[in-house]
Amino acid sequence: MFTGIVEEVGKVGAVQNGRQSSKLTIVGNKIFEDMRMGDSISVNGVCLTVTNFQGNSFNADVMAETLRRSNLGNLKQGSEVNLERAMSVNGRFGGHIVSGHIDGTGMITSLNREDNAVWIYIKTSKDLLRYIILKGSIAIDGISLTVAHVDTDSFGVSVIPHTGSETTLLRKKVNDIVNLECDVIGKYVEKLIRPIEKNNNENTSNFSKNINGFNSQESNISMDFLSKHGF
Repeated sequence: MFTGIVEEVGKVGAVQNGRQSSKLTIVGNKIFEDMRMGDSISVNGVCLTVTNFQGNSFNADVMAETLRRSNLGNLKQGSEVNLERAMSVNGRFGGHIVSGHIDGTGMITSLNREDNAVWIYIKTSKDLLRYIILKGSIAIDGISLTVAHVDTDSFGVSVIPHTGSETTLLRKKVNDIVNLECDVIGKYVEKLIRPIEKNNNENTSNFSKNINGFNSQESNISMDFLSKHGF
C-alpha cells in the first residue's frame, strides 16, 4: 500500500519491450536506502515488483494488463517518473490509501496558473468519473491530490508549489496522458450495495419500492434492511 506522497523523481534507464509486455530499468536515489528483492515500488502510481537491483537502479516486469491500463507503455529511456516505496508500518499517513492498481488514464486538457497554484484539468471516462467526487482524493501518476472541480467529462485539481517541484506533474503538457487511481473506498461501497449475482445466473429478487428516489431494484438496500441496522 502507498500513500501518494512521492519520495523522489527518478528516470527510466532502459525499456525492453516484449510482444505484449515490457521490462523497465528505473534509476533513482532515495528509494534504494533499504531496498530488497520483491519490494513494491510505485512508478507513476503503478505498483511494480523489484526483480533485480544494483547500485541506484532496479528492474521491474510490466505485464500486458498494466500496459493497457496505464501510461507505462509511453515511457522511454530518459522519461521522468514519480517514485514511492510501500508505506512502512511506523510511517505517517500523509496522503490517502493508494493501492498502486491503476483504474485507467486521463488526458490533460489545460494548465492554468492562479497565484501560487496551478489548476490542472483532466478529461477521463465516465466509468472513472463516477468515483471522482468534489473534495475527494485522487491519485494522479501516483500523487495524492484533492479533487477541486468535477463536471460531466473531466475534473480539476489545484497543485501547490511544493507538489509541483517534488513531482513530474507540472512538467506535463496539454494532451499528455496520466495514470488515475480513484479512491478505493468508493469502489468498495459501490460493490457492497450492488445486487449479489447468483452463480446459477438466476435473476435476483427485486424490491418494489423506491427509497427517496433511489431505485431499490438496483440494490440490496431496502427499508427493512436500513431499519434492522439502525438507520
